[in-house]
Order: sequence, then C-alpha cells, then structure tokens
Amino acid sequence: MKTLLGFIKKELLQTLRDPRMRMLLFLAPCVQLTVFGLALSTEARNIKLSVVGSPSDSSLQTIYRECIASGWFVPAKVSSNDPFEQVKSNDADAVMVAPPGGLDKAIERGRGQLQLLVNAVNVTRGQSIERYFQAVTASLHPFQPPINFDVRVLYNPALKSAYFLIPGVMSMLVCLITILLTSMSITKEKEAGTFETLISAPVLPEEVLLGKTVPFVLLGISNIPLIIAVAIFFFDLPMRGSFLWLIFSSTVFVCCTVGIGLLISTIAKNQQQSMMGGFCFLFPAMLLSGLVFPVENMPWAVRIFSYINPLTYFIEILRNISLKGGDTHLLIYDTLILAAMAVLAAFVSWRRFKTTL
Repeated sequence: MKTLLGFIKKELLQTLRDPRMRMLLFLAPCVQLTVFGLALSTEARNIKLSVVGSPSDSSLQTIYRECIASGWFVPAKVSSNDPFEQVKSNDADAVMVAPPGGLDKAIERGRGQLQLLVNAVNVTRGQSIERYFQAVTASLHPFQPPINFDVRVLYNPALKSAYFLIPGVMSMLVCLITILLTSMSITKEKEAGTFETLISAPVLPEEVLLGKTVPFVLLGISNIPLIIAVAIFFFDLPMRGSFLWLIFSSTVFVCCTVGIGLLISTIAKNQQQSMMGGFCFLFPAMLLSGLVFPVENMPWAVRIFSYINPLTYFIEILRNISLKGGDTHLLIYDTLILAAMAVLAAFVSWRRFKTTL
C-alpha cells in the first residue's frame, strides 16, 4: 500500500505541477460547458420572415404582425418581389404568399389558404419554422374539433433545449478529460524513456496499473461538482434528484472512461497514437450517445453500438436525475451497466499490460 500511495502521489504531482495542465483540467471544462451551452440549441430563433401581398390585406398583415410579435420571427430585408428569389438569396427564411385577390377575399369565399415558402436546407430549422407558424395561425383562427385535448408538457414545460443538451455536454467533457489524459499516461513513460525504470522497479503490474488510473479517477471526480455548479448557476439546470446518487454514478462513469483510456494506452506505441485513439473513440461515442440525435431514431445496425457506449447510459442518468428526479430502477440498471463496462475495460487492460520491452 505504501508503494501504491507513493505511485499515486507521483502521478498527481506530475500532472498538476504544470500550470497549463491545471487550466486544462479545471478551467477548460467550465469554459467549454458555457460555450457549448450557449451555442448548442435546437430552438430556431431570428427567423427572417417576408410577406408577399397587399398592405391593405388585413388578415395577411395581422398574421405577419403576430409572427413578428411572437419573438421567433424578425422582418426580412428583401431586394426582390419574387418569393422564390427571396428564399434562394437567403434574404428570407420564410415567405408568406397571399392567394390571388388577397387573403381577406379568400376567407370570405371559404378558401382561406395561405402559402408559406420555407427554406429547408437546414431540416431541423425548417421543421421548427413550420411548427411556429402553425402555432401563430392556430392562435388567431382556432379550429375546434369534436374532442378537445388538454396537453401538458412534463419535466421541461418551457421546452428549453439547454435542459436536454447540457447533461450530454457534461458527459462529453468528463469523457474527454479522463480518456485523453489516461490514454497518454503509459505512452508518455515510453517516450520519456522512464518505462524501463518503472518495470525494473520492485513494483507489481497491478500496482503500476492502479498508480496510473487512480490519480485520473480522482481528477475526473473532482471535475464533477465544478461542472454541475456551472450547469446549475449559469444555465439554471434543475437538479430534482439525489445529488449523492449523481456523484456515485459519476464515479462509476469516470472509472469506466479511465479504464477505456488505459486500454488505449496499452495498445498505442506513442502519445500521438494515444491521442488519435482517444479521438477515434470519442467522436463515434458522442454521435451515437443520444447527445443530440435520439438513439431510437437510429437503425438497428447502428443502435447496437449505442448500447455498448458508456456515454449513452451516463447521459440518460444525468437527464433522469436532473429533470425527472431519478427513477430508482432506471438509475440502478444504467449504473450497473457502467460498472460492468468499467470492470471489463480494466480486465482487458490488465491482460494486455506487459512488464517487458
């Protein structure tokens, strides 16, 4: 135990004595979370809306004014009267086109059809424009079906995309720090020429592996409260579940990502290969985790990789604790899967680790 503690102390001092490394560990995650939280949003805003029709068409102008007043749309500055040219030149994201004779007369004839041209180069933004426009027109001309529905939106009634995205960004940052740092731990010794000294010392392979992983587990865990604090105080992310369970599941997730980083370091020959291996794991893991795109939308052949991705389960844990208050059965299930992945990664790393050159 004395040898192991000395090994852990040496790794911590070696990592934290560099001011740039301290900034990377503690300042960079806060800056990244702030930037990503502000930049990543599925909400469409500042939609440039134009209208093609007579200024005396009261119905058309009322809909246009209500769209601008909603906060989603802004008036478009157009250089052409052709609605298609307005969309093509990016002068407008959406164009309202009145029917022949005007919307007022069309409504009087019982054919009040208004055309909306939408720029759908960005599909998500195009769908949002359509939904917003339908919401505005429905509030002006409500249609009463035989059955009325009372719709209640649970857990995120304001439909803030930050509440959905920030837990994923938190997971991504923890994963990024732990995997990249751990993956370069052994290869750094090889490049510096100190690996020979390490394996010739009276130290067991298990002690070497623990000495290389425990410091990064501690550093990863120390980032969790910092990142959570930024999410709560800067983005008003609710935390309705148990904070202790959040810390416990985060610790299991950090152990899993550190184990994956250690596995990469046993495969790579130098730090460049370690960094490339880390990025080769991180980018597919982020895309297949449900961070932005729902896992349920993926085909089965791709969804299989999502189910062996630790990020998928940790993001689900964070969203469940922060928004739903934490369902016990779901938390236990996801945490056990993360623990199994951590044990598997550690076991494979131990089998691959060699104490000979």
